[in-house]
Formats: sequence, structure tokens, C-alpha cells
Amino acid sequence: MEVKLDKKYPLDVSVEQAWAVLSDIRATAACMPGAQITEQLDETHFKGTVKSKVGPAVMSFGGDIEVLQLDAGNRTLQMLGKGADKAGSSASMNLTAHVEPGETPGSSVLAGQATITVSGKLAQFGSRLLVPVSDAMLTQFAGNFRTAAAAAITVAAAESSPDSSADSSAAVAPPVGLAAAAPVKELNALALMWTVIKSWFAGLFGKKA
Repeated sequence: MEVKLDKKYPLDVSVEQAWAVLSDIRATAACMPGAQITEQLDETHFKGTVKSKVGPAVMSFGGDIEVLQLDAGNRTLQMLGKGADKAGSSASMNLTAHVEPGETPGSSVLAGQATITVSGKLAQFGSRLLVPVSDAMLTQFAGNFRTAAAAAITVAAAESSPDSSADSSAAVAPPVGLAAAAPVKELNALALMWTVIKSWFAGLFGKKA
């Protein structure tokens, strides 16, 4: 089963700062709920995990990430992620994301197109459920991305501050993107489903109004 999404999320940060995070594969992956890159195989291939929490149980799924395109000129990232669980379900996401100028100075827009393909037990849920769940996950991703981009601005400002110490014994600051990476937390499946249910009820009553 295949689901396609085309989304745009406004950001209160500059195009340059948003791209600093998007161009950092580890920082971008960390913005996806429950996701983390665990190993870099070469310049374009990575291994990672996705942690999912259902009630008290925490499950971890392994997968592979391939960077298909990283175009600094157009500020575009295209990546392919694939994963499977022990029960035989599998999922893949081909994501193309780019940063474009916002409507006001100092703002930007994160635009993305994603094709999500699932098989096994995941496909039994059908598109009526997979679409809102995927949409909710991308919304969480955008929220984490905003936080990471704002943190990147803070780090960049601190590094360029005239009060910054030039002492050679001082620790070297990490790259802007890595510094902005959010801590990994498992994806709370129940909370995600509740978000979808609330959105469904809001749309239902909205139509009746």
C-alpha cells in the first residue's frame, strides 16, 4: 500500500539556518519522532533505529537510510528510508524536502513530498488510517525541526559573539546541525493515535456545524 503526502511548514528562522539543519543528516533524522542514526556506512548510507512505545512496552525497529540527493544550491535533500519488524511488516519512505524563503524577512518554509509504502500487518490498517497517522508524524517532525533550527541560531550566535573565548584549551563547538539535534525519544503510538482520533472528531463535528 502506498501513501503520498505533500506538505509545507512555515518556520520562524532564516533559510540559511533551516538549511544548516536539513543538510545535516543526523540532525534531520533526530527530528523524526523515535528515529536515530546509529551507524554511518559511507557518505550516503546509514543505519538507524525507530523506537515505538505502546503503553509500557518499548519496541525498536532497525532500518537503512540512503541519501539520494543533497543539493546545497537548491537547498534540497532527498532520502530513502527502509525498515522492517520481526512480525513481517515493512515500510519505506522516499522523502524529498527543501527549504524556501518565507513570506517575511528572516522566515522560511520547509516543504516536503513523501511517498510511504507499507506491507504486511501495517497495510491492513488501510489508507484511511495510514494517511492521518503519517500526517501526524510529519507534523511532529516539523515541530522538532523548528526547535532544532531555533537552537542552531542560538549556537551560531554564540560562536560569532565577540565575547567568545579564543582560548585554545576551550572545547571545540560541534557543527551547527549536530548541536541542534533533539534528544531521541521513543514514538508514543498511543499518543499519536489519540491525536488522529481528535482530528477525526474535529473534522466530523466541523462538517456538521
